This record gives sequence, structure tokens and C-alpha cells, in this order.
Amino acid sequence: MSGTGQMTPHERELFLTDVHVGVLAVDEPGRGPLALPIWYLFRDGALVIEMDGTSRKAELLRAAGRATVTVQSETPPYKYVSVEGPVELTTPEHDALEMATRYLGPDLGARYVEHEPRTEISVAVVLTPEHWRTYDFAKDIG
Repeated sequence: MSGTGQMTPHERELFLTDVHVGVLAVDEPGRGPLALPIWYLFRDGALVIEMDGTSRKAELLRAAGRATVTVQSETPPYKYVSVEGPVELTTPEHDALEMATRYLGPDLGARYVEHEPRTEISVAVVLTPEHWRTYDFAKDIG
């Protein structure tokens, strides 16, 4: 490969606005990193992830203060965007239905939110990318 597959900033942002399941990786002292699939929103140049504020991943994110998220296409020609940067845990500001609908569609998204309601312990994790790694295989194969 010639290495010409790097995405432009515009291409990587468009890719992140598409619906993909991401993989969150955060340092777990004494072990390899904790890596879990996540849903996300891409807003104002940052990734927003929602979770239970008492979960293991939330604890590790608070301790580490940084994380990596990798998002990839599942069909050829393959693409990926991997971002690393600081995280901030805040009160969720987006509508829970927005995230669920993004991934499940209107009907199933509404049912999901009804059965998995946001609680006072829910947190939004905002990852602000400082480091980017991207690749679009189609650029190398023409």
C-alpha cells in the first residue's frame, strides 16, 4: 500500500456523522485497555457517548482522563477513523431518543428509550479529539 489512504478533515468528519458502532478503549491499570462497543454522536468536533455514571468504563474514564474511540466501516472498501484525546464527564444534554433513533430507527429507538430510561446517574462523555488516525482503502485501490 502506498499510504495515500489518509482521510481529509472533511472526510473524517463526514464519516463520523454516518451511523457506525464505535469501540471505546480506556486504560485499565494492571491489565490491557478496556475496549467496548459504543453508540456515539459527533457534535461540534467532539464525540459524545452516554453511559451509566457508576459503570466500570465511567470509573476508568474519570481516572484516566483520556480515551480512544475507533469507528470503522463493516463493508468494502474499508475505512476507519480513530481518535484519541481528553474526556469530560458531564450531564447529558442531548435527547436520549436522538441517540437511540440514530442506531435503532424511530420505532425501536422509542421502545429502547422507554425500557432503558436515562437516570440521574447517566453521564455524557465528551471526547475532544487531539490525535487522529484515518484510512480509506478506496483511495489506495482507486
